[in-house]
Amino acid sequence: MTHPVIGFIGLGLMGGNMVENLQNRGYEMVVMNRSKGPVKAVLDRGNAREAASAKELAQACDIIMLCVTTSDVVESLVYGDDGLLAGIKEGAVLIDFGTSIPESTRKIGADLAAKGAGMIDAPLGRTPAHAKDGLLNIMAAGDKATFDKVKPVLDEQGENVFYLGALGAGHVTKLINNFMGMTTVCAMSQAFAVADRAGVDRQQLYDIMSAGPSNSPFMGFCKNYAVDGVSDLGFSINNADKDLGYFLKMVEDMGTRAEIAEGTSHNLRAAVAAGMGEGNVPEIFDYFLEAKR
Repeated sequence: MTHPVIGFIGLGLMGGNMVENLQNRGYEMVVMNRSKGPVKAVLDRGNAREAASAKELAQACDIIMLCVTTSDVVESLVYGDDGLLAGIKEGAVLIDFGTSIPESTRKIGADLAAKGAGMIDAPLGRTPAHAKDGLLNIMAAGDKATFDKVKPVLDEQGENVFYLGALGAGHVTKLINNFMGMTTVCAMSQAFAVADRAGVDRQQLYDIMSAGPSNSPFMGFCKNYAVDGVSDLGFSINNADKDLGYFLKMVEDMGTRAEIAEGTSHNLRAAVAAGMGEGNVPEIFDYFLEAKR
């Protein structure tokens, strides 16, 4: 693929910036999105058009990229009557940049392979600002020849592109990563809440803990909210709740349990039930501060 036509579905903060980066690098884009404002922004930059259906998009593109919210949405785009599977070309590649259930990813990959198409799961790390500059972390997995085919395009989008092996390994790794990150945020946010109840100054707690091995960027995000009132980790409690649910489903499919993850999931779900789901994850501090008071 010297300069493939790229289809992109999902023009949220991350996806929209990824498309802008690709356009700045000269790629022809075919896009779909529920909200038309982001589509207009893509079309206004030129060398792009909107597809009326996922099938039409697949028929026009060499590489199809998804940056959508859930596995259910991915499956609806693939398997719908006017879906990607109905239109995908032999030799084309589907890349799922979202956080999806690995078993769903493997099923889709097998169905695409039956039509002579490939799939890469490539969940993302870092922020929409990194996406705009092509500096994401990309956790890619799938058939090695398929990965090699699309790697030049992934290199345009990521500063660090990791190849993790068989299809689904990217989503497994992403779910583990998010389990660790969201558990850290919940633990540190609760630590600040307990300190507050005990009359210990939150800033002093942070100064002491950050001087030791517990220090991490996630601790910094929690401090920014619990101490300074700045909510600057752009990842919602709703998304964290969804990802922990996917992690637990993955672990269940393995025939085991992850009790620490169950605790994190319980806290996230309680915060969602309290109406806090749209807030960034460190804002769970407010839930811990008020819980059972």
